[in-house]
Amino acid sequence: MSIGLFDSGIGGLTVMKQIIREFPNKSIVYFGDTLRVPYGNKSEQIVKKFSIQISKFLLKQDIEMLIIACNTATSYALKSLAEILPIPVIGVINPGAMAAKNITKNKKIGVIGTKGTINSKAYEKSLKALDNSIEVFQKACPLFVPLVEENLINDEITFLVTKKYLEEFKSFGIDTLILGCTHYPIIKNVISKVLGENVNIIDSAIETAKVAKSILKNTNDNKKFYKFFVTDYTEYFLEFTSKILNLDINNIDIQKVSLED
Repeated sequence: MSIGLFDSGIGGLTVMKQIIREFPNKSIVYFGDTLRVPYGNKSEQIVKKFSIQISKFLLKQDIEMLIIACNTATSYALKSLAEILPIPVIGVINPGAMAAKNITKNKKIGVIGTKGTINSKAYEKSLKALDNSIEVFQKACPLFVPLVEENLINDEITFLVTKKYLEEFKSFGIDTLILGCTHYPIIKNVISKVLGENVNIIDSAIETAKVAKSILKNTNDNKKFYKFFVTDYTEYFLEFTSKILNLDINNIDIQKVSLED
């Protein structure tokens, strides 16, 4: 049996990378809803619908755990999926919040994410539940996802957009920033450059993998495989998958599927 992950696009591959590190002998099935990316500007009802569609598809792939490798989908659909699926379901928000709470010294934490994640206040609720004295400063950064999806990772425009979004965080005095979208670790170096080395950057992908390991055993699988499903095939998805996961581009199994069918 395998571990299933899904995201709106390529961002969830940052979570898969960490899952592979924690489960080097497990098979993994990844679903990228590349036709309908991004999720951050869509309604809660639509994101829930998409998440349920994908989850039902992944169940047919014999997964034994589902990881919602998307902050927006975690915000809107985690509770529903946990209730209807017969397997463990974990998201990326609570692990990231816990890590931020443990590392902050001045209890001033910034959160950046899509409009959907920020509007849901999921991180703020999670942080306040852990420690009500924590100050939370949130900002939606909707352009980050398309910049990553368009492979403008090292482009000057990404630096300028990042500077425009995050300059105000310097006046808040935060010592910790949560990357509240799984696309954002891909531009972590740019974000760190803008904020400075004194701000701790929390990558929820790393923390989520640790939680998964605490739940699931890393059993040996002599027929280990990695499968990738997308709703719209692009060469960039193939190239990025090869790059971030360090896989031979000729051995990557990507299948295009239609959920509406």
